[in-house]
Amino acid sequence: MTFPAQRPRRLRRTPALRRLVAETRLHPADFILPVFVREGLSDPVPISSMPGVLQHTEESLLGAAEEATELGLGGIMLFGIPAERDAQGSAGLDPEGILNRSIRAVKNRVGEDLPVMSDLCLDEFTDHGHCGVLDSAGCVDNDATLEIYAQMGVVQADSGADVVAPSGMMDGQVAVIREGLDAAGHQQVPILAYAAKYASAFYGPFREAVDSQLSGDRRQYQMDAPNRTEAIREVELDLAEGADMVMVKPASAYLDILSDVAELSDVPVSAYQVSGEYAMIEAAAANGWVDRQAVVLETLTAIRRAGATNVLTYYAAEAARWLHSR
Repeated sequence: MTFPAQRPRRLRRTPALRRLVAETRLHPADFILPVFVREGLSDPVPISSMPGVLQHTEESLLGAAEEATELGLGGIMLFGIPAERDAQGSAGLDPEGILNRSIRAVKNRVGEDLPVMSDLCLDEFTDHGHCGVLDSAGCVDNDATLEIYAQMGVVQADSGADVVAPSGMMDGQVAVIREGLDAAGHQQVPILAYAAKYASAFYGPFREAVDSQLSGDRRQYQMDAPNRTEAIREVELDLAEGADMVMVKPASAYLDILSDVAELSDVPVSAYQVSGEYAMIEAAAANGWVDRQAVVLETLTAIRRAGATNVLTYYAAEAARWLHSR
């Protein structure tokens, strides 16, 4: 029997050989840690649907930020949960609101050693749970929301955010935020645009994490799961408006979208391994059905292999510790 002279299996024989020819590698700097901070807590509160993830106090948040810095993570993304909400999401604009004062506190603690990113959206701050303000018919008013987003971007940058991350999927959000930042003297603050964010069933545990007030859904402004070409249009629009980075969300069920975006984008591409992805791994591992560490690292590798420059993941700190111990 005649065999080809080249046998790929030769390079798989030992762990050292496999490591030598690995096409995709993970590094702690690839990971961005999403963190929740809730106003009024005296102790951190576990999130039942996301085992191991907490709603932080303002003090414990600083410990998480210090650990992220020591581990060499790529960044930390802050989500604020206010004690009081209203229809306009006013707490998101308050310089002394939970998110903005937490940005300042984390930035004062870590300085330039860790990029501090801030979620720029209204859903955590509104009493109806939508990502924008509502019109008289109860629909999200795109243009009225944009005015608030521009103000939020400035307040977050004033508070010290290294990166602002609009996640509401409003049409024109990047251009308006960029204009507002530039006019306020924040020309150097980059925008990470949630450019292809799908209306996904994988967000369920996140809504517990932020105590979401949402009834109904966000399908009128987030993308529809069957659509692929539409994601390219969304990303191209955000790039044209000046996005410094773009994001695909969720990650694992949308690797085709991530690959498409990575191919066309001339800026870094982020992907968000969302709460439902995390919860499924945790549930399977708790039942002994999968090897937890192996599955976590494999999924993160798959996201990077598909084209992500960096990954927002609740496993960021733990995965970094595993990588450091290798």
